[in-house]
Amino acid sequence: MILFYNGNIYTPGKHTAALAVENDRIKAIGSNEDILNLETPGCEKINLNGKCVWPGLTDSHLHFEMYSFSLSRVDCETSTIEECLTRIEVAAYKVQRNQWVTGRGWNQNVWNGVYGTATQLDYISNGRPVFLSDKSLHTAWVNTQALTVAGIDNKTPDPEGGSIQRDTEGYPTGILFENAVSLVEKMIPLPTDAERRNAILAGQAELHRLGLTGIHDFDRAACFSSLQQLHQAGELSLRVAKSIPYEDLDHALSIGLRTGFGDDTLFTGSAKMFADGALGPQTAAMLEPYENKPSDRGTLLLTADEVLETGMRATSNGISLAIHAIGDRATNEVLNGFAMIREFEKQNNLPPLLHRIEHLQLLHPDDLQKAAALGVIASMQPIHTTSDMFTADKHWGKRCRYAYAFASILSRNVHLIFGSDAPVESPNPFWGIHAAVTRRRHNGEPGNDGWNPQERITLEQAIRAFTQTPALAVGKSTRFGQLKPGFLADLLILKEDPFNIHPDNLYQVLPESVMVGGKWVYHSY
Repeated sequence: MILFYNGNIYTPGKHTAALAVENDRIKAIGSNEDILNLETPGCEKINLNGKCVWPGLTDSHLHFEMYSFSLSRVDCETSTIEECLTRIEVAAYKVQRNQWVTGRGWNQNVWNGVYGTATQLDYISNGRPVFLSDKSLHTAWVNTQALTVAGIDNKTPDPEGGSIQRDTEGYPTGILFENAVSLVEKMIPLPTDAERRNAILAGQAELHRLGLTGIHDFDRAACFSSLQQLHQAGELSLRVAKSIPYEDLDHALSIGLRTGFGDDTLFTGSAKMFADGALGPQTAAMLEPYENKPSDRGTLLLTADEVLETGMRATSNGISLAIHAIGDRATNEVLNGFAMIREFEKQNNLPPLLHRIEHLQLLHPDDLQKAAALGVIASMQPIHTTSDMFTADKHWGKRCRYAYAFASILSRNVHLIFGSDAPVESPNPFWGIHAAVTRRRHNGEPGNDGWNPQERITLEQAIRAFTQTPALAVGKSTRFGQLKPGFLADLLILKEDPFNIHPDNLYQVLPESVMVGGKWVYHSY
């Protein structure tokens, strides 16, 4: 047993001084006297000396394998295209001739709206094929060699749900949108199982360092396989809700897999679908055209009827849905689809499953109440708010009043969970908390009140969206997400109490130590 005393133990609405951990669970919380009276021979006592203890944090939307590999790929998130090209050139001279140069994070909106070209990459790629994902992961920038390997030329048709950017003569420029990305991506040699496991272990260590004890993962089946192997070997120390990719849904149904199946470490999440693209490349589906683009309403990938069609098969077999929707038309279609699923569940005496909308970046005000009425989980990424705000203003204009509308959603009693969409953004949960509370960038932009300040939320609300509500969203609300007797001992030790820190400095917080299931997984010392 471990007895923590002289601390500042956070539980919603109050702080206490001490807690006891026995085996993998919290045994008790109370005063110093209460906890120290539990002392038994061989018990460990830890004097916190006023340090703060929080429940472990969960990232509710993350691409674990992709994030893990991104730690060793070229960082293309630069302020100029020239700096990005320099980084690619350095990397191109380090890899073997038969290897690809891969990177991620570029954003044409930061580069004055200018996309890169295959020709630019050709000059500096040293004969290697190059594949660079943009920040949103919905667009790719590739060189001519990569296009050649994929067999893409001026006669290649656009795939359904995607497009190949072309010059005035019809030749590919090197920019691929949405489903066209996979035309090249599928040509990149897959990592071996060992490479994937090693990458995930490195990613896990980094997530623990940031204070994360759980994630909801949205990568594909290969990641699930590696996670199972690591769990079987006793090396998986994150609590992982593993989603079912849509392309694997029929297989999951055929073998009887259900949402929630597994144990407290690795268990099945929802089936993931896509209703539209993203804000960055202006492929998010809109009710009205993008600003200054009167004919452009983005790309709708899923209608309400299609949501119902898939939902009937999934819910009949105990699988909930998690649907990516960013533009206001996409969120409208998904909510309308969920309304029909709720009616289907009711008519067939099925339990109402915990369906989710992933991102929910823009809502039409008429749709604000729908999510509450339908009991839908709002899975959002507050760090997108500060990253995207100027791009959103440019492309969505006045509609941004209901963009990233955390306060409006909470005021209607919708269950709100927070994540990062890493590697799209940093998985640092304290960056997310800072963004949700201040709606300001680390440098103070756009001003003292933040962007659309009416949508700021309190620190306690932000903590809940990283702890209690993510546990509820995956059916684990009685298992973890709180510091409470009988709950699993997932916790962070912080040198300072974030409630005593100026909100502008919340992004600087990092844990001193992290525990999962009564075992230490990280110490900063």
